[in-house]
Amino acid sequence: MRLKNKHILLGVSGSIAAYKAAYLTRLLIKEQAEVKVIMTSAAKEFIAPVTLATLSKNPVLSEFYINHSGEWNNHVELGLWADLFIIAPASANTIAKMANGFCDNLLTATYLSAKCPVFFAPAMDLDMHLHPAVQNNIKLLQAYGNHLIEAEEGELASGLVGKGRLAEPETILNKILEHLT
Repeated sequence: MRLKNKHILLGVSGSIAAYKAAYLTRLLIKEQAEVKVIMTSAAKEFIAPVTLATLSKNPVLSEFYINHSGEWNNHVELGLWADLFIIAPASANTIAKMANGFCDNLLTATYLSAKCPVFFAPAMDLDMHLHPAVQNNIKLLQAYGNHLIEAEEGELASGLVGKGRLAEPETILNKILEHLT
């Protein structure tokens, strides 16, 4: 197993494509990786955290604070724990936050603390994907050393056809494995 004992953070942002995160989690677990999932609040509108917690065998992380006792999810420790960080789907909003250093949620704060290779896989409608602001943010993330997993062409949730679909989970896994070899 090529990812045996690798610590992988999977960031899931708000996109209809969030459902693919379940299959990606299964593929990573089959490769014997240890997976922790960080979801944005918007992502929870598209896929239930219990699905990803069950598949990853770890609690899903979403908020900085666990309860009112002072316990918290330490974004710095998460960033140091990870051997790889994959953000899939990466929404236009999350990409903008990452590119411009905003950290108003656990996912983006962890991204800014990560010391490992970061992969991001955009997912959005074609007009959003083609917008110069989004394209500029993608270029910024690449310039920072992050690894783009290109959006694919096909039918989108809007019914339009074009580039913006989240890469298939197998494609994401293969891009990660290529990077490691």
